Amino acid sequence: MDQSSRQESSSASPGTRAAAFSVHIFTALGAGIALLALLEAVREHWAAMFWWLGVALVIDALDGPIARRLDVARLQPNWSGDVLDLVVDFVTYVFVPAYAITASGLLLPTTAALLGVGIATSGALYFADRRMKSADNHFRGFPGLWNLAAFYLFLLHPSPALSSLGVVVLIVATFLPFHVLHPMRVVRLRWLTLLLIAVWAMLAVATLANDFDVGIPVKIALCGIAAYVVASDAAIRLLRSTKA
Repeated sequence: MDQSSRQESSSASPGTRAAAFSVHIFTALGAGIALLALLEAVREHWAAMFWWLGVALVIDALDGPIARRLDVARLQPNWSGDVLDLVVDFVTYVFVPAYAITASGLLLPTTAALLGVGIATSGALYFADRRMKSADNHFRGFPGLWNLAAFYLFLLHPSPALSSLGVVVLIVATFLPFHVLHPMRVVRLRWLTLLLIAVWAMLAVATLANDFDVGIPVKIALCGIAAYVVASDAAIRLLRSTKA
């Protein structure tokens, strides 16, 4: 921390600095939520686990805008919000879902532990990759969203062999140079993206409320929105290249 940062921080009122630090506490709360999700996973209460992971997802969506509005980086320069966010994201997006995928019986028993290690290892490497986001705020490669991968495995419940193959594909895709839409930060077609994310959230809530016992139309809609997030950038680039 340089001298100017110290002076700017010390000149702020105690209340202002306390409010800024409360945002860090709010972010760190996500790690506690991850523990609650893990406890539910150990009991095989899978829907309850996803409810808690959903709460962590809401915290992750809110803490950044609040931190920027309160100028937390300037008022609390001794604490790295970026590092804190990555730590919490790893346990909520990767570690707890890795346990759920591994322990739920969704994978081939002979591969489950190895694939769980692969999820945790590839996720850790992804969060340390300085190239994880492109200049236009797309994710580079599969963005370590194993909470969502787990959600779709529980939703679709494919055969253990197909589930295991899917996990392998996503582990490899973590390191491939394709772009995945960031639902909140990509400007292009943001109105459509936000609308679809709102629909997805409502359908996901209904799915968890029914313990994944939902009809084919709900599953198709959830998969269609996932396909939009994953493939929309590639589709747009392909259309542009054909018109050029």
